Amino acid sequence: MSTLGAIDIAVSIGGVSIIGGLTLSFKPGAVTALVGPNGAGKSTLLTCLAGLRRPERGETRLGGEPLLSMAPRERARHVALLEQTPEIVWAVDVRTLVGLGRTPFLGARGLTTEDREAVDDAMRQAEVAVFADRPVTSLSGGERARVLIARALAGRPQWLLADEPLSGLDPGHQLDAVALFRALASRGAGVIVTLHDLTLAARMADRVLVLARGAVLADGAPRDALRPEVLAQAYGVEARLAEGAAGALIEVVGRIG
Repeated sequence: MSTLGAIDIAVSIGGVSIIGGLTLSFKPGAVTALVGPNGAGKSTLLTCLAGLRRPERGETRLGGEPLLSMAPRERARHVALLEQTPEIVWAVDVRTLVGLGRTPFLGARGLTTEDREAVDDAMRQAEVAVFADRPVTSLSGGERARVLIARALAGRPQWLLADEPLSGLDPGHQLDAVALFRALASRGAGVIVTLHDLTLAARMADRVLVLARGAVLADGAPRDALRPEVLAQAYGVEARLAEGAAGALIEVVGRIG
């Protein structure tokens, strides 16, 4: 598995700086959580790391090779981006939608036996096999979110980048998704997720990056990165880091000032 990294990347949107010269390196085999307030640059960073956005300055690399120098099809075989749940208006069945995750690998003859096995495996991992023949438009929001996770997994990417993948899930399926991301990392894949739930970030991630105003405020193990003074600077809140029955617990006490 190859290292994924960004070298001095900067991005502005509408004349406003979103990312201001970040240099970061991510190693496979770990779950990294990106946290920070709205507008911190988390989603923008993910699209740069996926090779879907060209930064104004700097570049992103996979294993030392500039991502944007790779053909889109080749890049998609290595890096999958799971965007915040998009609107699905096409009444296609779940199996077909998950099968779109194999698009970078398809030849002239369509899905191979290996492709079909990858689709079945992805549906099993995301617990959506029971919906395989149902139209995606007939599913609930949380069910659709799991189908989209399955689509990303079907490509068996080296890197899975997921933007708020837990936001549409109920608590039980949130925990299932956390276990799934942990399992992917244990098999050697790299997983980078954006999260708003700080407790989930503390419990699922090997590494936490706290972003604010396009800069990194903290980078390290969850207990080091999610210190109360860091959260005060990032979010303007008073918070406590405690130990709960299932691990770390971030309690937000209130606003500062």
